Amino acid sequence: MFYYWGTRNGEGVDDVTEEKTTHDHSVIKISCPKSTIQDKPIGRCLGFIGENGHVSVLQYGDGQGNDAVMQNFNLKKDHIKLMKSGTAGAVLRKSDGEILFMETWNSCRLFKVLCDRQVTQVACGNQHCIAIIRDGQLLVWGANSHGQLGLEKSSLLEKEECRIQSPQPLKSLYGIPVVQISAGGDHSFALSLSGAVFGWGKNNAGQLGLGNTTSRHTPTCVKSLNMKKTIFISCGEEHTAILTKGGYVFTFGSGSCGQLGHGSLRNEHHPRLVAELMGAKVSQIACGGHHTLALSESFNMIYSFGCGKQGQLGNGTMVNQAVPLPVHLPPDHSPALKVKRVLAAGNTSIAQVCQNHETSVISHVCTTIDDQMIDRWLKEYDTNACRQTKREIRRIFSSPSCVNGSFIDESRDKHFLTSVEYSGLDLSLARLAFEKIATKTKVLLEVQHTVERELLQALSVCRAEVEALRVYLILPELIRVLQEGHQKTQLAVYLADAIEKLGPCDALEKLWTRMPFSYFRTLVKIFHSESTRLVTQMTTQPCDHWESLTTMLSVLKRLFLVNRRRKCALMESQFCITEVADLLGNSNIEKLVPYSFVADTETKKNIFIVEFIGENGVDFRGLSAEFLSLLSEAFITWQKKPLQVFEDSQLVWFNPNIADITDFYYLGLVCGMALYNCHFTNINFPLALFKKLLCLSPNLHDLEELTPVEARSLKNLLAEDEDVVDELYLDFMVKDQELISNGAQTPVTKFNRQKYVDLYVDFIFNKSVKNQFEQFSAGFSEGCPINAWKIFHPEELREVVYGSPLYKWEDLQKGATYEHCSPSDELIQNFWTVFFEFSEEQRKTFLFFMYGTDRVPAGGLSKVTLKIMQLNSPDSDDRFPEAQTCFGTLYLPKYSDIDTLRNKLIHAISFCEVFGRA
Repeated sequence: MFYYWGTRNGEGVDDVTEEKTTHDHSVIKISCPKSTIQDKPIGRCLGFIGENGHVSVLQYGDGQGNDAVMQNFNLKKDHIKLMKSGTAGAVLRKSDGEILFMETWNSCRLFKVLCDRQVTQVACGNQHCIAIIRDGQLLVWGANSHGQLGLEKSSLLEKEECRIQSPQPLKSLYGIPVVQISAGGDHSFALSLSGAVFGWGKNNAGQLGLGNTTSRHTPTCVKSLNMKKTIFISCGEEHTAILTKGGYVFTFGSGSCGQLGHGSLRNEHHPRLVAELMGAKVSQIACGGHHTLALSESFNMIYSFGCGKQGQLGNGTMVNQAVPLPVHLPPDHSPALKVKRVLAAGNTSIAQVCQNHETSVISHVCTTIDDQMIDRWLKEYDTNACRQTKREIRRIFSSPSCVNGSFIDESRDKHFLTSVEYSGLDLSLARLAFEKIATKTKVLLEVQHTVERELLQALSVCRAEVEALRVYLILPELIRVLQEGHQKTQLAVYLADAIEKLGPCDALEKLWTRMPFSYFRTLVKIFHSESTRLVTQMTTQPCDHWESLTTMLSVLKRLFLVNRRRKCALMESQFCITEVADLLGNSNIEKLVPYSFVADTETKKNIFIVEFIGENGVDFRGLSAEFLSLLSEAFITWQKKPLQVFEDSQLVWFNPNIADITDFYYLGLVCGMALYNCHFTNINFPLALFKKLLCLSPNLHDLEELTPVEARSLKNLLAEDEDVVDELYLDFMVKDQELISNGAQTPVTKFNRQKYVDLYVDFIFNKSVKNQFEQFSAGFSEGCPINAWKIFHPEELREVVYGSPLYKWEDLQKGATYEHCSPSDELIQNFWTVFFEFSEEQRKTFLFFMYGTDRVPAGGLSKVTLKIMQLNSPDSDDRFPEAQTCFGTLYLPKYSDIDTLRNKLIHAISFCEVFGRA
């Protein structure tokens, strides 16, 4: 049975009978016991589908003297399962899947272009239609005067006013698991599985909820509704209502008749909660042309608000109403009858009532993978149902929407929290699903081939919304269960290629950052192991996999950088590919420079050594090492002070107050030359410099290294209570320089303090020394003219330029060799006794005496060559030790006792400019 109010006709027709209980714009009964009603948000007709699949159509009056007409619609033997109508016509789906289009109210034609598309949902506006087909794709057709079709500009849409006769795919929502669509007058909406709301089309009254009145020609996410747990959308002529799982109603758009329910006639450009319905726990909503209905099944009550001039509010009057009030059901309404459904269209409202006490559920259409489906595949694949099973596998695994809608974390509604911080997936479900699929090889191969040939090819058109990106987190679990071999490598390459086609995608990288550790480890392992396989093939077989390898390494590089931002991170050594050393010939170095993470520091050092044309392979490097070390140190003591020393860290940074910036070019030139010749400099720069050389941004941690005191103040600022921050009376100024426009008059508050800290760090490392660093960088590149130095990480580059900070003196002793003497000789025993008596500074002075620099190479003192050669002469006690710096040889006279050795050695290292040999 149905209740009907608003614009209506006189008597009923055939099995649809009208029982008038009142005559003045009140609710009346329609007895139609064997029919179901088809939801139609707006338009001029409503379809009743009988038990036998036949259709009765109620065509509404127009409110201008033309009454509504109810008539049977003869479709002969066609059994109709679904009907949606708009001003321009209606779409009907038969039980066999065929689609009919009703252009007039007494004739239908076969809509052939949709007959093989398996339509599951249809929504019609005034002059446009939207349909969801079974693979999750949206199709649109009709008028596009306000962008209501959501199609991007193309040859089909040279004019905004044109009509699209044949359904076109809505590519901008491809990959989003859409579960519901709704069409308003000239605007449209789509709802995703995790509650994301997308609107497009006319927006003159703010009916898209985007905060303005600018129409949209492509679907745009209503971000203010994110995480509201939206489960249903209904569109009116120029307003929209959404329902959340908690039973809350939000409305926006035109409020000219009170249809928003906020107690005013004002338009709303943002979704606004209908406060008067907060306690009702609404279970259904429906928007008419200019009015809204809300059903509370728990109270068995219908609320209405908006235009009531045709009696569509069901309160016995013909006035507008701006707040939700109960509909006056007929006096003979039995409490045993429960309202199960409400619908609104144009100036008409309808409610379906029955004796059933079951709670109605708003169903959503989204084909997803589950355990029962997989069990059926495994059971039926080798039976007569094999062909049908294959079709189902191909349909699901060729559709990004179906895959993205699977393996959702529905525990405690977590999937409604989907954002760039959380994928909404339960990846354990995906892992278990693919492990189960892998138990039957034929099914696994069918899935693999479908993914490879169809799904991955389709991903290039998917948008970078979180729900469309889930597939990139799910597919590694499929690759994981594949057997080792060419097919596994090929699928990994295809996935890497799809990721690269996305381009820079901050949303995906944020999802990787928050990905559970074990699944992130799987993701890295797949690209690492398959890259290793390609490298091995290239070094053992005559094949060229450079294109595939660089694609894989590009993704691995992104994962490497993401790993550095993760709280629970992998060891960076897990990204190294030891086999890559075999590829690092002169012709391949440049190719691998962007992927420096795959080689360890030792491998990088080995490939970085420069050989000069015409040299015999022996480089007597002692004098050049000492020269560059002393020259670089002079920049610190130079009276022009191009560098400033920070007392709390003893690190140096560019002096921002130096006018003659050419000095910084020469400073960079010296540092570049030192790197080019594998020597060290005596300038203690912070890590921030090497980050900047490698085009990375310094952060607060880098400031903490350079000046702990300043960094501590900034960290305290971020941690202080709001009152304390206000009492600091800070503004956006640093060292008498404005960080932002009008910074002196802009106070630092609790809400902008993070911005202040970020700008402070940027000022110290970037803004204040912009010209100085640019000159230094230019000089550095001139001094080291090959790009291979870019293969280093910032920490490695600092170690190569400045030397290792680790002085493990025992390693120097362990690696020493001897000539004309042995470690057990008294002279050698005395030497090491004296050496380990030295202070730290004296030991470093000994290094300078021996090698022309006190810096330790990457890898520590175990990489230093020290040969001690005993000198036997009658005047040994009168001689000083000598060092041959080029070869790391110490000439040690055979002293008569330890005291003589101590005195002579201390004198020699203290005046090493005199006692060194080249």
